[in-house]
Amino acid sequence: MTEDTMTGKSINHVALTVRDLPGMAAFYETALGLTPLGGDGETRRLGAGEEMLLELRADPAATTRDPRQAGLFHTAFLLPERADLGRWLRHAVQSGLRLTGASDHGVSEAIYLDDPEGNGIEIYRDRPESEWKRDGDRVEMFTMRLDLNELSASGSGEWRGAPSGSRVGHVHLQVGELAPADEFFRETMGLTQSFEGPGGAWYGWNGYHHHLAGNVWNSRGAGPRDPKMTGLAELVVNDPDRAGETVTDPWGTLFRMA
Repeated sequence: MTEDTMTGKSINHVALTVRDLPGMAAFYETALGLTPLGGDGETRRLGAGEEMLLELRADPAATTRDPRQAGLFHTAFLLPERADLGRWLRHAVQSGLRLTGASDHGVSEAIYLDDPEGNGIEIYRDRPESEWKRDGDRVEMFTMRLDLNELSASGSGEWRGAPSGSRVGHVHLQVGELAPADEFFRETMGLTQSFEGPGGAWYGWNGYHHHLAGNVWNSRGAGPRDPKMTGLAELVVNDPDRAGETVTDPWGTLFRMA
């Protein structure tokens, strides 16, 4: 990303409600290479370098997430370089991680998997912004086959954990309807729609291809989300002008400005 798309509003970190705190923390440390950054018996903070990217909040009594309900579709962790993604892919294969997909999206290359409690994860790298195809605010994105062998060969050396500079590049949400989601993203969060497709829409700040997205692929018609369910607890956004403010989308997903 250029300096313009890296500055201003962005995703700070994601908080998840989990039933098995030690197990989930171990997964994110070993599978994704996130670094422990503190916590206590009820929370664990994980990140890259000194930057927190993920907070896990223990609630052993929480009900298991319902994949048909509104909430998290996936948290997307952005690696700084293509070589980092290649090294991580080899690590994933050697570790026996079960991947759920891999795609070339034009603006990015992405690999997908789920954590042990069913939360979706994307690991990706961006192509240089000069290669993105734009038409006004619209950024062309697509889904095509990703050459995993070629990607795996792109970075020499061993995976040694999420490198400094890794961050939560975007978060994709499940929503009940696209129209109220669009109003929330545009009017409340100040995002610009960058792309749309069947059952989904993508939004960004500062010209980025997307920081947030919403879809109804599994959740069409979903009502307010049960706050006692595992999954997304809070999404924290870098927005200094609104620091301390909290808002919820039409399905109860909490956004906090930092």
